[in-house]
Amino acid sequence: MLPWTRAPRTPRARRTLAALLLAVAAVATPTATAAAAAPATAASRGWNDYSCKPSAAHPRPVVLVHGTFGNSIDNWLVLAPYLVDRGYCVYSLDYGQLPGVPVFNGLGPIDRSAGQLASFVDKVLAATGADKADLVGHSQGGMMPNYYLKFLGGAAKVNAMIGIAPDNHGTTLLGLTKLLPYFPGVEDLLNASTPGLADQVAGSPFVTRLNSLPDTVPGVHYTVIATRYDEVVTPYRTQFLDGPDVRNVLLQDLCPVDLSEHVAIGTVDRIAFHEVANALDPSRATPTTCASAVG
Repeated sequence: MLPWTRAPRTPRARRTLAALLLAVAAVATPTATAAAAAPATAASRGWNDYSCKPSAAHPRPVVLVHGTFGNSIDNWLVLAPYLVDRGYCVYSLDYGQLPGVPVFNGLGPIDRSAGQLASFVDKVLAATGADKADLVGHSQGGMMPNYYLKFLGGAAKVNAMIGIAPDNHGTTLLGLTKLLPYFPGVEDLLNASTPGLADQVAGSPFVTRLNSLPDTVPGVHYTVIATRYDEVVTPYRTQFLDGPDVRNVLLQDLCPVDLSEHVAIGTVDRIAFHEVANALDPSRATPTTCASAVG
Protein backbone atom coordinates (compact mmCIF):
# COMPACT_ATOMS: atom_id res chain seq x y z
CA MET A 1 0.00 0.00 0.00
CA LEU A 2 1.22 3.49 -0.82
CA PRO A 3 2.85 5.15 2.21
CA TRP A 4 1.03 8.33 3.28
CA THR A 5 4.24 10.29 3.02
CA ARG A 6 4.37 9.61 -0.69
CA ALA A 7 0.77 10.41 -1.50
CA PRO A 8 0.10 13.42 -3.76
CA ARG A 9 -0.02 16.48 -1.54
CA THR A 10 -1.44 19.22 -3.72
CA PRO A 11 -5.22 19.61 -4.05
CA ARG A 12 -4.97 19.47 -7.83
CA ALA A 13 -2.98 16.23 -7.74
CA ARG A 14 -5.43 14.64 -5.31
CA ARG A 15 -8.37 15.68 -7.49
CA THR A 16 -6.74 14.27 -10.62
CA LEU A 17 -5.95 10.94 -8.99
CA ALA A 18 -9.45 10.77 -7.54
CA ALA A 19 -10.93 11.48 -10.96
CA LEU A 20 -8.82 8.74 -12.52
CA LEU A 21 -9.87 6.15 -9.96
CA LEU A 22 -13.51 7.22 -10.04
CA ALA A 23 -13.49 6.92 -13.82
CA VAL A 24 -12.15 3.39 -13.57
CA ALA A 25 -14.76 2.50 -10.97
CA ALA A 26 -17.57 3.98 -13.07
CA VAL A 27 -16.59 2.09 -16.20
CA ALA A 28 -16.08 -1.12 -14.24
CA THR A 29 -19.75 -0.96 -13.17
CA PRO A 30 -21.57 -0.11 -16.41
CA THR A 31 -24.98 -1.10 -15.07
CA ALA A 32 -24.81 1.49 -12.33
CA THR A 33 -23.44 4.05 -14.75
CA ALA A 34 -26.23 3.42 -17.22
CA ALA A 35 -28.86 3.90 -14.53
CA ALA A 36 -27.31 7.12 -13.29
CA ALA A 37 -26.41 8.80 -16.56
CA ALA A 38 -29.06 10.61 -18.59
CA PRO A 39 -28.98 9.95 -22.32
CA ALA A 40 -27.64 12.66 -24.59
CA THR A 41 -30.84 14.07 -26.02
CA ALA A 42 -29.73 17.58 -26.95
CA ALA A 43 -30.51 18.61 -30.51
CA SER A 44 -27.51 19.21 -32.73
CA ARG A 45 -28.63 22.78 -33.53
CA GLY A 46 -27.66 22.80 -37.17
CA TRP A 47 -24.79 20.39 -37.40
CA ASN A 48 -24.78 16.79 -38.70
CA ASP A 49 -26.99 18.03 -41.52
CA TYR A 50 -26.19 15.69 -44.40
CA SER A 51 -28.00 17.93 -46.86
CA CYS A 52 -25.46 20.70 -46.21
CA LYS A 53 -23.29 21.54 -49.21
CA PRO A 54 -19.98 23.33 -48.64
CA SER A 55 -19.79 26.84 -50.05
CA ALA A 56 -17.10 28.42 -52.19
CA ALA A 57 -15.96 30.34 -49.10
CA HIS A 58 -15.80 27.18 -46.96
CA PRO A 59 -15.33 24.31 -49.41
CA ARG A 60 -14.52 21.57 -46.90
CA PRO A 61 -16.74 19.98 -44.26
CA VAL A 62 -15.52 20.14 -40.65
CA VAL A 63 -15.48 16.91 -38.63
CA LEU A 64 -15.43 17.34 -34.84
CA VAL A 65 -13.81 14.54 -32.83
CA HIS A 66 -14.75 14.43 -29.13
CA GLY A 67 -12.45 13.57 -26.24
CA THR A 68 -12.36 10.75 -23.69
CA PHE A 69 -15.70 10.39 -21.86
CA GLY A 70 -17.21 12.76 -24.44
CA ASN A 71 -19.78 12.23 -27.16
CA SER A 72 -20.83 13.76 -30.44
CA ILE A 73 -23.22 16.26 -28.81
CA ASP A 74 -22.00 17.27 -25.36
CA ASN A 75 -18.42 18.07 -26.39
CA TRP A 76 -19.60 20.47 -29.11
CA LEU A 77 -22.57 22.40 -27.76
CA VAL A 78 -20.66 25.67 -28.20
CA LEU A 79 -18.10 25.08 -30.95
CA ALA A 80 -20.41 23.34 -33.43
CA PRO A 81 -22.99 26.20 -33.57
CA TYR A 82 -20.10 28.69 -33.57
CA LEU A 83 -18.81 27.13 -36.81
CA VAL A 84 -22.27 26.60 -38.33
CA ASP A 85 -22.98 30.30 -37.81
CA ARG A 86 -19.84 31.03 -39.79
CA GLY A 87 -21.05 29.06 -42.78
CA TYR A 88 -19.39 25.67 -42.30
CA CYS A 89 -20.94 22.25 -42.84
CA VAL A 90 -20.17 20.63 -39.50
CA TYR A 91 -20.34 16.98 -38.45
CA SER A 92 -19.50 15.07 -35.29
CA LEU A 93 -19.18 11.38 -34.58
CA ASP A 94 -19.32 9.02 -31.63
CA TYR A 95 -16.38 6.63 -31.33
CA GLY A 96 -14.73 4.30 -28.84
CA GLN A 97 -17.97 2.98 -27.33
CA LEU A 98 -17.79 0.13 -24.82
CA PRO A 99 -20.59 -2.43 -24.42
CA GLY A 100 -22.96 -1.46 -21.63
CA VAL A 101 -21.49 2.02 -21.21
CA PRO A 102 -23.87 4.68 -22.58
CA VAL A 103 -23.12 8.36 -23.21
CA PHE A 104 -19.43 8.16 -22.24
CA ASN A 105 -17.37 7.33 -25.33
CA GLY A 106 -13.70 7.36 -26.30
CA LEU A 107 -12.93 4.40 -24.03
CA GLY A 108 -12.26 1.67 -26.59
CA PRO A 109 -8.89 0.81 -28.18
CA ILE A 110 -7.70 3.92 -29.98
CA ASP A 111 -6.56 2.15 -33.14
CA ARG A 112 -10.13 0.85 -33.55
CA SER A 113 -11.50 4.33 -32.86
CA ALA A 114 -9.32 5.63 -35.69
CA GLY A 115 -11.00 3.11 -37.96
CA GLN A 116 -14.39 4.49 -36.92
CA LEU A 117 -13.16 7.99 -37.77
CA ALA A 118 -12.00 6.77 -41.20
CA SER A 119 -15.47 5.40 -41.97
CA PHE A 120 -17.14 8.59 -40.74
CA VAL A 121 -14.93 10.85 -42.86
CA ASP A 122 -15.76 8.73 -45.91
CA LYS A 123 -19.47 9.13 -45.11
CA VAL A 124 -19.15 12.92 -44.79
CA LEU A 125 -17.15 13.27 -48.00
CA ALA A 126 -19.67 11.16 -49.89
CA ALA A 127 -22.57 13.27 -48.60
CA THR A 128 -20.97 16.65 -49.25
CA GLY A 129 -19.10 15.85 -52.46
CA ALA A 130 -15.93 17.36 -51.03
CA ASP A 131 -12.49 15.92 -51.78
CA LYS A 132 -11.13 16.57 -48.28
CA ALA A 133 -12.33 17.38 -44.79
CA ASP A 134 -10.90 19.46 -41.95
CA LEU A 135 -10.66 17.76 -38.55
CA VAL A 136 -11.01 19.49 -35.17
CA GLY A 137 -10.49 17.35 -32.09
CA HIS A 138 -10.37 17.83 -28.33
CA SER A 139 -8.07 15.84 -26.04
CA GLN A 140 -7.98 12.22 -27.29
CA GLY A 141 -9.95 13.53 -30.28
CA GLY A 142 -7.01 15.75 -31.18
CA MET A 143 -4.54 12.88 -30.96
CA MET A 144 -6.44 9.83 -32.28
CA PRO A 145 -6.81 11.29 -35.80
CA ASN A 146 -3.02 11.25 -36.10
CA TYR A 147 -3.23 7.46 -36.19
CA TYR A 148 -5.78 7.76 -38.99
CA LEU A 149 -3.49 10.14 -40.87
CA LYS A 150 -0.34 8.06 -40.40
CA PHE A 151 -1.55 4.47 -40.66
CA LEU A 152 -5.02 4.39 -42.28
CA GLY A 153 -4.58 6.57 -45.34
CA GLY A 154 -6.28 9.62 -43.85
CA ALA A 155 -3.74 12.09 -45.18
CA ALA A 156 -5.26 11.82 -48.66
CA LYS A 157 -8.66 12.88 -47.30
CA VAL A 158 -7.74 15.57 -44.76
CA ASN A 159 -6.66 19.17 -45.38
CA ALA A 160 -6.20 20.41 -41.80
CA MET A 161 -5.83 18.75 -38.41
CA ILE A 162 -6.59 21.06 -35.48
CA GLY A 163 -6.00 19.65 -32.01
CA ILE A 164 -7.32 21.36 -28.88
CA ALA A 165 -5.39 20.12 -25.82
CA PRO A 166 -4.40 16.91 -27.64
CA ASP A 167 -2.28 14.26 -25.92
CA ASN A 168 -0.12 13.79 -28.99
CA HIS A 169 2.72 12.17 -27.07
CA GLY A 170 0.69 10.63 -24.26
CA THR A 171 0.24 12.06 -20.80
CA THR A 172 1.70 11.57 -17.36
CA LEU A 173 -1.43 12.94 -15.65
CA LEU A 174 0.88 15.14 -13.57
CA GLY A 175 2.97 12.04 -12.96
CA LEU A 176 0.11 10.30 -11.19
CA THR A 177 0.11 7.38 -13.58
CA LYS A 178 3.40 6.47 -11.92
CA LEU A 179 1.39 5.76 -8.79
CA LEU A 180 -0.52 2.91 -10.43
CA PRO A 181 1.92 0.21 -9.27
CA TYR A 182 1.07 1.17 -5.68
CA PHE A 183 -2.58 0.22 -6.27
CA PRO A 184 -2.60 -3.51 -7.09
CA GLY A 185 -5.05 -4.37 -9.83
CA VAL A 186 -5.84 -0.83 -10.97
CA GLU A 187 -3.46 -0.93 -13.95
CA ASP A 188 -4.91 -4.26 -15.08
CA LEU A 189 -8.39 -2.78 -14.72
CA LEU A 190 -7.41 0.17 -16.88
CA ASN A 191 -6.16 -2.12 -19.62
CA ALA A 192 -9.05 -4.58 -19.41
CA SER A 193 -11.96 -2.19 -18.87
CA THR A 194 -10.87 1.07 -20.47
CA PRO A 195 -8.22 0.46 -23.13
CA GLY A 196 -8.78 3.99 -24.46
CA LEU A 197 -7.39 5.34 -21.20
CA ALA A 198 -4.47 2.93 -21.02
CA ASP A 199 -3.52 3.73 -24.61
CA GLN A 200 -3.04 7.41 -23.71
CA VAL A 201 -0.48 6.88 -20.97
CA ALA A 202 2.95 8.10 -22.05
CA GLY A 203 5.08 5.13 -23.05
CA SER A 204 2.14 2.81 -23.76
CA PRO A 205 2.42 0.49 -26.77
CA PHE A 206 -0.09 2.65 -28.63
CA VAL A 207 1.75 5.93 -27.99
CA THR A 208 5.04 4.25 -28.88
CA ARG A 209 3.66 3.07 -32.23
CA LEU A 210 2.00 6.41 -32.93
CA ASN A 211 5.25 8.27 -32.40
CA SER A 212 7.42 5.75 -34.21
CA LEU A 213 6.85 7.94 -37.27
CA PRO A 214 7.38 11.69 -37.57
CA ASP A 215 4.75 13.88 -35.89
CA THR A 216 3.23 15.03 -39.18
CA VAL A 217 2.50 13.73 -42.65
CA PRO A 218 3.02 15.76 -45.83
CA GLY A 219 0.05 17.65 -47.22
CA VAL A 220 -1.82 18.17 -43.93
CA HIS A 221 -1.85 21.56 -42.16
CA TYR A 222 -1.54 21.14 -38.38
CA THR A 223 -2.56 23.44 -35.54
CA VAL A 224 -2.25 22.63 -31.84
CA ILE A 225 -3.95 24.85 -29.27
CA ALA A 226 -2.84 24.26 -25.67
CA THR A 227 -3.35 25.86 -22.28
CA ARG A 228 -0.73 26.35 -19.62
CA TYR A 229 -3.28 25.23 -17.03
CA ASP A 230 -3.94 21.80 -18.51
CA GLU A 231 -4.10 19.34 -15.62
CA VAL A 232 -4.82 16.26 -17.74
CA VAL A 233 -2.35 16.29 -20.63
CA THR A 234 0.88 16.97 -18.84
CA PRO A 235 3.40 18.39 -19.32
CA TYR A 236 1.35 20.67 -21.55
CA ARG A 237 4.21 21.25 -24.00
CA THR A 238 4.10 17.56 -24.99
CA GLN A 239 0.93 18.45 -26.89
CA PHE A 240 2.93 20.41 -29.46
CA LEU A 241 3.97 18.85 -32.75
CA ASP A 242 7.21 19.18 -34.68
CA GLY A 243 7.02 19.49 -38.44
CA PRO A 244 7.25 21.80 -41.45
CA ASP A 245 3.53 22.73 -41.51
CA VAL A 246 2.66 23.12 -37.83
CA ARG A 247 1.36 26.05 -35.81
CA ASN A 248 1.69 25.46 -32.06
CA VAL A 249 -0.37 27.93 -30.04
CA LEU A 250 -0.34 28.53 -26.29
CA LEU A 251 -3.64 30.09 -25.27
CA GLN A 252 -2.01 32.38 -22.70
CA ASP A 253 0.24 33.87 -25.40
CA LEU A 254 -2.96 35.13 -27.05
CA CYS A 255 -4.75 36.16 -23.85
CA PRO A 256 -2.66 36.07 -20.66
CA VAL A 257 -5.70 36.22 -18.39
CA ASP A 258 -7.39 33.16 -19.94
CA LEU A 259 -7.44 30.53 -17.17
CA SER A 260 -9.08 27.72 -19.13
CA GLU A 261 -7.95 24.23 -18.19
CA HIS A 262 -8.24 20.98 -20.13
CA VAL A 263 -12.02 20.71 -20.32
CA ALA A 264 -12.88 24.40 -20.74
CA ILE A 265 -10.48 25.01 -23.62
CA GLY A 266 -12.28 22.43 -25.74
CA THR A 267 -15.88 23.03 -24.71
CA VAL A 268 -16.51 26.72 -23.98
CA ASP A 269 -13.44 28.85 -24.65
CA ARG A 270 -14.22 31.28 -27.49
CA ILE A 271 -10.65 32.52 -27.59
CA ALA A 272 -9.56 29.01 -28.51
CA PHE A 273 -12.49 28.75 -30.91
CA HIS A 274 -11.43 31.96 -32.67
CA GLU A 275 -8.06 30.36 -33.24
CA VAL A 276 -9.82 27.27 -34.61
CA ALA A 277 -11.66 29.50 -37.08
CA ASN A 278 -8.35 31.07 -38.10
CA ALA A 279 -6.84 27.65 -38.71
CA LEU A 280 -9.82 26.56 -40.80
CA ASP A 281 -9.62 29.68 -42.97
CA PRO A 282 -6.12 31.17 -42.69
CA SER A 283 -6.68 33.50 -45.65
CA ARG A 284 -9.30 35.36 -43.58
CA ALA A 285 -7.59 35.04 -40.19
CA THR A 286 -7.81 37.91 -37.74
CA PRO A 287 -5.74 38.42 -34.58
CA THR A 288 -6.85 36.33 -31.62
CA THR A 289 -6.92 38.37 -28.41
CA CYS A 290 -8.83 38.48 -25.13
CA ALA A 291 -11.52 40.42 -27.01
CA SER A 292 -12.16 37.33 -29.16
CA ALA A 293 -14.10 35.88 -26.21
CA VAL A 294 -17.08 38.02 -27.16
CA GLY A 295 -16.84 37.42 -30.88
